[in-house]
Amino acid sequence: MCGIAGLHLRDPELYPQLGALLQAMLGQAAERGTDAAGVGLYRDPPAGLSTVCVVDAPAGAVVPGADAVTMGQTTVFTASVPPSELEARVRLALPDAVLTSRGTHLSVLKGTGHPHALAETFDLASARGYQGVAHTRMATESAVTSTGSHPYSVGPDQCMVHNGSFANHATIRRALRASGVVFDSENDTEVGARFVAQQLADGADVEKALRLLCERFDGFYTLLVATSNSFAVVRDAIACKPAVIAETDRWVAMASEYRYLTGLPGISTARIFEPEPEVVYVWER
Repeated sequence: MCGIAGLHLRDPELYPQLGALLQAMLGQAAERGTDAAGVGLYRDPPAGLSTVCVVDAPAGAVVPGADAVTMGQTTVFTASVPPSELEARVRLALPDAVLTSRGTHLSVLKGTGHPHALAETFDLASARGYQGVAHTRMATESAVTSTGSHPYSVGPDQCMVHNGSFANHATIRRALRASGVVFDSENDTEVGARFVAQQLADGADVEKALRLLCERFDGFYTLLVATSNSFAVVRDAIACKPAVIAETDRWVAMASEYRYLTGLPGISTARIFEPEPEVVYVWER
């Protein structure tokens, strides 16, 4: 059992409130998982600025030409270079650290511990941006580690959170490894994230990538997938994992339970519905 929350802001006037709104949602989700938590935050960066996040970097880690901010088990590196160049610098300087996100819009902050404590560590309430996803984890398929926590971001500005389990993840992991894909953890969610990232790299859009995932993956799951310009939700064919979506002219939100949404502005007039099995819902910026 895990908790998922996500918020896609349509109204720029709400951008300064992204972190505070997401923190309230994450706090409600804490009852569904206290092993670990994480958030993926999307913002419009200064021109030319790239971001790479890692977990478990050595204290005082330095990457040439990059600024660093450490938030608990996550360290955020930024530099005015292309994302691929910053990623290469980070990997060279910190060969044992695990990258948790890379790109221009996304920062993934995650780690083990109680969601309330991690939200404070991340200074989540002060975060600004146009989109965010959050996850609280109760571990079932792999160990409680920072690398096993969500969100999973394995492609540029891509992010996935997951409630449920993939029954055939080992088979798909072997196939992906045979094609050259390298994994950072034993978490089944990473298999789904790697699969989606491969489809996007091959030219599929988010809707097609998630339709293909539904065809290939067995198990019970609710997924929230974000990119720099999209916010998508899908459930398995049985849809036994809870999910609710709310939508207004100012925002779109998704959560495991309705109570996560009660603090959102205008929730009383929102269109609220439960996503149908194997229907991919996508909102674009």
